[in-house]
Amino acid sequence: MKNAIFSKFLLLIMFLMSVNLTAQSVDENTIPIDVEKTNLHFGFIKLTDCASLVIAKEKGFFEAEGLNVKLTAQKNWVILLDNVIKGQLDGAHMLAGQPIGATVGVSQKANIITAFSMDLNGNGITMATDVWEKMKVHVPKDAAGKPIHPISAKALKPVLEEWDGPFNMGMVFPVSTHNYELRYWLAAAGIHPGFYTASDSKGHTAAEVVISPNAPPLMPSYLNSRAILGYCVGEPWNQKAVFADKDGKQLGVPVITNYEIWKNNPEKVFGVTEEWAKKYPKTHTAVLKAMIRAGKWLDASMENREEAVQILSRSHYVGAEAKVLRNSMTGTFVYERGDRREMPDFNVFFRYNATYPYYSDAVWFLTQMRRWGQLQKDQPDDWYDKTAKKIYRPDLYMQAAELLIEEGNITETEVPAKGETGYKPATKADVFIDGKVYDGTKPNDYIQSFKIKSN
Repeated sequence: MKNAIFSKFLLLIMFLMSVNLTAQSVDENTIPIDVEKTNLHFGFIKLTDCASLVIAKEKGFFEAEGLNVKLTAQKNWVILLDNVIKGQLDGAHMLAGQPIGATVGVSQKANIITAFSMDLNGNGITMATDVWEKMKVHVPKDAAGKPIHPISAKALKPVLEEWDGPFNMGMVFPVSTHNYELRYWLAAAGIHPGFYTASDSKGHTAAEVVISPNAPPLMPSYLNSRAILGYCVGEPWNQKAVFADKDGKQLGVPVITNYEIWKNNPEKVFGVTEEWAKKYPKTHTAVLKAMIRAGKWLDASMENREEAVQILSRSHYVGAEAKVLRNSMTGTFVYERGDRREMPDFNVFFRYNATYPYYSDAVWFLTQMRRWGQLQKDQPDDWYDKTAKKIYRPDLYMQAAELLIEEGNITETEVPAKGETGYKPATKADVFIDGKVYDGTKPNDYIQSFKIKSN
């Protein structure tokens, strides 16, 4: 009996020592800030790109900053933003367009800011299997007979011409990257995705393809029920459509990723109310420090990605099977069964200054809101600049980054240099699928360059 008790006691000691060693490895160089609030509650949606929040908690980066963080999955983007606005959440994993839409009044009205970009890329457009089979006839093939990527929506045009009835597609939210990427892809091929007007808040005016919001985890089943014929969503819900349902049927085929529509595009951000950031500035800085470190950890090695897959697969996080999450998280992507391709930049969490909130990214979202009629009035270029600077806060990001540099947890070369303007250089012709050049300092020139745009 005594031996059994001693053995259990010894195991407990060994466990506590292992926990302490893990904490020491995280805390080793960290100099915690004297934060105003230690207990925090953040929200997220069950998508792969919530990873920085999850890893900051699970790997002890929040704890190293003296923060006790609770993470809770939210039912949808509307509820998530409402809970941040009402103060039920301290902050959340948000669509990059949500803080912008809230500030300019396109979605729920509130002053939301972001000082942290959570990732680049990570989305795809999936079509119903029968639709893809019709499209495939019009897609160029390589010598081995495989479709040549990127696949233009021009392959969808002849399918639409013969389609009987409305052609319904899904996206996650009206101010989501997914909405704008899907519209961009369609319009680049001359397919009209519809306008928002004063009397049409759904954005269906003049639409050849009817695009409506759907909850990300439900999109594969909606595809199966024929409620929609395709969708744009983040992972793992494109790869989920490739895997067999309970009857062994492939539900859909991802035809293009958003990396192929806009290389290294911003996807999600971490958002808080402006009031919260002003009330808890040190806490906000500590949160940013932890999340920057989490992003770096995620991109540091394939072993880390494998560990992240196991963590994210837990039911209280993303809750998808590890084999589904692994497809995109470990540098590959499956378009259809038997067509697995290398895609090392499908999910980027730190590389290419992924965590830095560029003004030019915010301006791009504003140009799309104007292009599709969500913003119904023309504005001068300086309005776009001033609006972006109210919402995206690289100054707060750099405060956190400089502390991490002092601690030795990141290097100067891993973040933008001091004096960064917040605007990326004008894009090259191969960045966007339609070859358009985007210069964030000239938003009106960019808007006017499109043939399909709201008046």
